[in-house]
Amino acid sequence: MTQTLDAMNWRYATKAFDTEKKLSDEQFNNLLEVTRLSASSYGLQPWKIIVVKNPETRTEIKNNSWGQTQVTDASHLVVFAIPTDLNDAFVDKFIGTVSTTRGVDVANLDGYSQMIKGAIKSKTEQGGVQAVKDWAARQAYVALGTLLTACAVEKIDSCPMEGFDSKKVDELLGLAELGLESVVMCPVGYRSEADTSANDKKVRFSKEEIVIEK
Repeated sequence: MTQTLDAMNWRYATKAFDTEKKLSDEQFNNLLEVTRLSASSYGLQPWKIIVVKNPETRTEIKNNSWGQTQVTDASHLVVFAIPTDLNDAFVDKFIGTVSTTRGVDVANLDGYSQMIKGAIKSKTEQGGVQAVKDWAARQAYVALGTLLTACAVEKIDSCPMEGFDSKKVDELLGLAELGLESVVMCPVGYRSEADTSANDKKVRFSKEEIVIEK
C-alpha cells in the first residue's frame, strides 16, 4: 500500500510532456491491458479505448482542445468512447463472451442477461437514451481512473482531459460510423523538466473533510 500511496502523491495532471521521451510498446500495451481489466457495472465494459496514432489527427484534436499541447506532445493519446446505443445486442455479445470464457451454457446465463437488459431499459424509460449514455460514461471514468492509477504506479505521467470539442473529435475519429461518442481523453508519457507545476504541492481536502462515518 505504501507504494500506491507514494505513487498517488507523485502523480499530477501533467501540463507539459517531454516530446522526446516515449513509452515502449510493452509499457503502453501493459497500460492498455490494465485498463481493459478495469471494473465496470455488471462487468459490461460499455466503452471503447481509441488510441490516436496519426500525428495530423492529434494536431487537429489539439486545435479542438483549446490548444492544449499535451494532446500532441505526450507519447500516446487515449480517447475513451461509449456506445451511442447501448442495446440488447451489446448485452448479448457480452453474455456470449461470459459463456465462452467461463464455459457456461448461454441458456444458464439468461437470468443475468435479462437483469442487465432490464436495468438498461429502466434507465431508458426514466431518462431516455441520455440517461443510459450518462451511465456508460460513468463506467468509462472508472476505466480512466484505473489507467491513471496504473500510470502513477509505473511512474508514467498522464493528464485526464474533458476540455475538448467532443463532437469535433468524434468527427475527426469517425466515431459516429462506429456507433460511438467520446467522453474523455488522456495523454500519457513523461513530464517535461520545464513543467514547473510538477513541483506544486498536491491540494486535497483532509480525510476529516471528505470522510463521513455513520
